[in-house]
Amino acid sequence: MSSNTPKILKERLYYEGRKFSFEVNYLRLPNGAEGEWECIRHLGGALAVPMTTDGKLVLVDQYRFAVKQRLLEFPAGTVEPYEEPAETIKREIEEETGYHAKQWKTLGNFPLAPGYSDEYIYAFLATDLEKLDIPPEQDEDEDINIALYTPEELEKLIHTEEIKLDAKSITSYYLARAFFEQRSSAGSRIQFGSTDD
Repeated sequence: MSSNTPKILKERLYYEGRKFSFEVNYLRLPNGAEGEWECIRHLGGALAVPMTTDGKLVLVDQYRFAVKQRLLEFPAGTVEPYEEPAETIKREIEEETGYHAKQWKTLGNFPLAPGYSDEYIYAFLATDLEKLDIPPEQDEDEDINIALYTPEELEKLIHTEEIKLDAKSITSYYLARAFFEQRSSAGSRIQFGSTDD
């Protein structure tokens, strides 16, 4: 039985950066075809869909150098080698938004751009938010503004492209959408099992 895994014939290039590594390998595919394939190796990212007690979603507006424009995104950050994604996002949501979440629910995970990267996004719903009196300092390379939208307002932005959102935020919004609808039909705050320490 033939293997379904490509065989590395030659490692052509490897570069390790601050957030991810980049490699180029000469491969033989299971069908016999050979060629060079480029790949970004990434530890993964953790993302929060934060909702305030009055039903507003908390997003960040920040400049993204790669696309040369500002994007609207849910708070997120790179998973460090010593961390679990849940630890990462608890830190990131406070640093990026100044909110602390008491209630957390796992929404799922998904590959971000499997055509050229092995990065996975681990998405969480964060509720029962409290504004921190003294939020942690943001990273020096971050230029962030906070934006609040109702789910209906944000969905309109997604479809009209009036303001650009990134793919991980759009995907995570739809993963969380059922919970927004549940909250709306219940007419009160959703209660989840807390993962807060």
